[in-house]
Amino acid sequence: MKHITDINQLDLTKSYTYSEYLSWRFQERVELIWGKIRKMTSAPSTRHQKVLGKMHILISNVLEDHPCQIFIAPFDVRLPIEGNDEDIVENVVQPDLCIICDDAKIDEKGCYGAPDLILEVLSPSSSTKDMKDKLKLYEQAKVKEYWVVEPHDGIIHVFVLKDDGKYMSKYPVTAEDAITSEIIKDLQIDLKKVFPDILQEPEENYLSPGAKRI
Repeated sequence: MKHITDINQLDLTKSYTYSEYLSWRFQERVELIWGKIRKMTSAPSTRHQKVLGKMHILISNVLEDHPCQIFIAPFDVRLPIEGNDEDIVENVVQPDLCIICDDAKIDEKGCYGAPDLILEVLSPSSSTKDMKDKLKLYEQAKVKEYWVVEPHDGIIHVFVLKDDGKYMSKYPVTAEDAITSEIIKDLQIDLKKVFPDILQEPEENYLSPGAKRI
């Protein structure tokens, strides 16, 4: 197959598969969602990277002697839907962070199949994709747990796959709480260590204009 060296050689209105994705040699980072090319942010914000880095370190510490493995982007996750052959997989994503507990899903290309837990840190350019398109994709691919992090507000939305194959949204977890995984034993993270600056902000910042604290 001929290698593609410039993204402009591709028709962004067309659908593509993983086998075609492998022939791309351009610099831009992209994902395939339902076969459609989605450009990724070339340089995430400093805030995004700080929050992601802290989550990666804290989770890695918990999983040090755990059978589950943690991976941070860039790391290709191929998500087959309804048992499609690998060559025609139309969903290739690079989650900010994912945890995989089945070694059989891990190969030299990344992960083939649904991770047990995926974490995405929102950015202005990806919020719609992560909260809508990827939520639907991860649900259909049977990712057991999905954490969506709002880095500036110190909030994490947690979605857990139930027996009926649908996500249940739990109450959002805030910067002063601890977040606990429902599907990975012993995985609990104190979010005060992830968002210390949010907790240090003066409470007056949250008062209505003209209001006084009693």
